[in-house]
Amino acid sequence: MTTLSKGANMPVAAAAVRAVLGWSAGPGVPDVDASALVLAADGRVRSDGDFVFYNQPRHASGTVRHLGKQPGSDTLEIEVAALGPDVERVALCASADGGTFGRVPGLHLRLLDTASGAELARFDMAAGPETAFVCGELYRRAGGWKFRAVGQGYAAGLAGLATDFGITVDEPGTTPTPAAPAHMPPPPPVPPAPAPARLAGDASPRPTKGEEQLPVDMRKRLSLRKRQVAVSLDKHGLGRLTARVILVLDASGSMGGLYTRGTVAGVTERMAAVAAQLDDDGEMQAWTFASNPARLPDLTIGELPEWLRLHVRVGRLGLFGRRRPQRGLVPGQVDMRAVGIQNEEQKVIAEVRDYVRAHPVPAPTLVLFFSDGGVYRNDEIERELRAAVDEPVFWQFIGLGRSHYGVLERFDTMPGRRVDNVGFFAVDDIEKLSDEELYDRLLSEFPSWLKGARQAGILR
Repeated sequence: MTTLSKGANMPVAAAAVRAVLGWSAGPGVPDVDASALVLAADGRVRSDGDFVFYNQPRHASGTVRHLGKQPGSDTLEIEVAALGPDVERVALCASADGGTFGRVPGLHLRLLDTASGAELARFDMAAGPETAFVCGELYRRAGGWKFRAVGQGYAAGLAGLATDFGITVDEPGTTPTPAAPAHMPPPPPVPPAPAPARLAGDASPRPTKGEEQLPVDMRKRLSLRKRQVAVSLDKHGLGRLTARVILVLDASGSMGGLYTRGTVAGVTERMAAVAAQLDDDGEMQAWTFASNPARLPDLTIGELPEWLRLHVRVGRLGLFGRRRPQRGLVPGQVDMRAVGIQNEEQKVIAEVRDYVRAHPVPAPTLVLFFSDGGVYRNDEIERELRAAVDEPVFWQFIGLGRSHYGVLERFDTMPGRRVDNVGFFAVDDIEKLSDEELYDRLLSEFPSWLKGARQAGILR
């Protein structure tokens, strides 16, 4: 074991290590948490998903994990040998709640070889008014990995530390105004939808209640998109199909950039056209999810602009989520801190299933489920979707450019089901996908499920 002083470094040959943050707990000692920042060559995170901590305990790649706290210690595990080539550093951090680190006796960091349990290094830290620390870092050097004892403090707390590395956080005491939530700027202008192909058969856009209330440009986009949905339905032999449409939006930490850029708002507007064309009343039920699911207010076409502004949103990274409620909410908005930022798809799948069972309709249900990956609850998700095979629901999953979709990618070839009730496709940049191609892909597997579900007696 090597005892390091501030600034010293050493090579790390272990394939995986545990970083154990330790201190002497006791009355009056602030609560201490460990966290990790997965950093690219520019020294910044690539997305909020690169921050691993108590509200997001597992990196999407699975290589960095927060293992949990014991009295006087908190542990991170890093699979050093498995880190991607675009990862240059992993910063090992600490935060204090309820006081400064000057009131935390015996603060230290130990680096252990995960395989053998041997202690590789120990770094004892001295602190004063700081409420956050970069304790140490793992970094690439000459084709290998090294560990450096850093000991850099931040009086601005975890928020100040995270901001320095490119994480966007809510500052305590700031209140976003209801008219323009601070964490969701207006989405960029959506380019006009291309003119659709000529309608075949009797497919045509269905009039939608409230459509006349929309701004002119949005009304034009909706009309063109409804027409394109009708074309896609006709291509697949579905004609004037009626179906209930449910929208599910991933709000996990790695999705932050897609919300900020307006990508999710644009996707939601395009999915509103699907509901407007398929659903008799043009309404769409909607959920958001991360660590927990939350049902959003139903989306009605006439309220689309306000719905996008108030409900297609994600709170900035919930650094203070377990201790403070989100501020500045208006009636009907979801407190995104209760939703969290971890990937727990199985929970929202179960909640949507409960809703469908409690609110039966004669038409089939199409669930449009958007995620950027990071799926790791594979067994739980598989159990939910296998259990849903006899229900009148088709689950269409759409990947938004990341990876690690796990079991969702394998369902099409998974045996032992009466019908194939799951579709999946992923796109690198959905904003570059034309409406024609998007709707064709959304609806490509729906017809075969409808046929199979009718033959199996699941649908009339």
